[in-house]
Amino acid sequence: MEKTPQHDLSRLPDNTALKQQNLPAQQLHFSATAVLSIFFATGVFCLCMGIILILSANSIQEIEINYTKICANCAKLREDAFNFDKECNCSIPFYLSREMKGNVYMYYKLYGFHQNLYRYILSRSNSQLAGKDVMAVEDCAPFKMSHNKTPIAPCGAIANSMFNDTIILSYNPTSSMHIKVPMLSSEITWWTDKYVKFHNPHYTNLADEFAGTTKPPNWPKPIYELDEKDPKNNGFLNDDLIVWMRTAAFPTFKKLYRRLIRTHHFIKGLPAGNYSFNITYNFPVTRFQGEKSVVLSTQTQYGSKSRFLGLAYTVTGAVTWLASFSIMAIHLMKKREPFFPKQ
Repeated sequence: MEKTPQHDLSRLPDNTALKQQNLPAQQLHFSATAVLSIFFATGVFCLCMGIILILSANSIQEIEINYTKICANCAKLREDAFNFDKECNCSIPFYLSREMKGNVYMYYKLYGFHQNLYRYILSRSNSQLAGKDVMAVEDCAPFKMSHNKTPIAPCGAIANSMFNDTIILSYNPTSSMHIKVPMLSSEITWWTDKYVKFHNPHYTNLADEFAGTTKPPNWPKPIYELDEKDPKNNGFLNDDLIVWMRTAAFPTFKKLYRRLIRTHHFIKGLPAGNYSFNITYNFPVTRFQGEKSVVLSTQTQYGSKSRFLGLAYTVTGAVTWLASFSIMAIHLMKKREPFFPKQ
């Protein structure tokens, strides 16, 4: 006679509605009117947002000057690596036909520079940049160590390729009068980058903090000399470094470089008139058939000049409305059909 198998009662689920799968279930049934209302409301919202964003983008003043060919002599000089210690300057005059009111921002823009390459993105040490261990260079290949096996700070391909042109804007109200436009190099980063992701080691002297390390191969000076006048903008906390370390998704991109200090002649913004960019040319782009520009732009509460988001909202709204009319037409056709088929 077979014995009835004994079950271990301790392994049985608890006698609760959740574990016994006895929770009440509710299935939502939307009427055609509710579905059409949701679609029409979504379409109206997206179309309105798209129009607002496009109008906002069109109201932004922006001027871009590509100086790749204008500074061709400097570009040719930088193609030869043996000229790394030779300074090359070029001046680019331009005329601002209309006053740029409000806050004005200066960007540098690169064409054909692929910051989104997988190995390039991985070539950095977050532990080093956070100030935890300046010797942590394990993830920074191929820029981990110098030729004499000294750790590089900051290490990695991203830091080594940092944009290092110096751009100075001058206002020239007369042929003999040249006024340097006051620009601020701080507070141009994301708050989380500046105060969470990047920190200097906890020592009073930056040179001592980075003792035993060396600068990246393409840098003219070490990390602790990026901004000796402002300790809060030196070392790993340098705003230009932090902005560059946030990699771009596309090969053509612009990054914030400076912002206008609204004082004296520039309280209302940049007045119309003659200006010039005085550029110390250091960053080579002709090696990879790239180009570079300097951009002056205003902003609105929706950000800088970009029609992409506005167009995306507009297209989404148009497609939603098209779907709404299609659903309504199908609903009306089905509604007119008899419930019972004819014999």
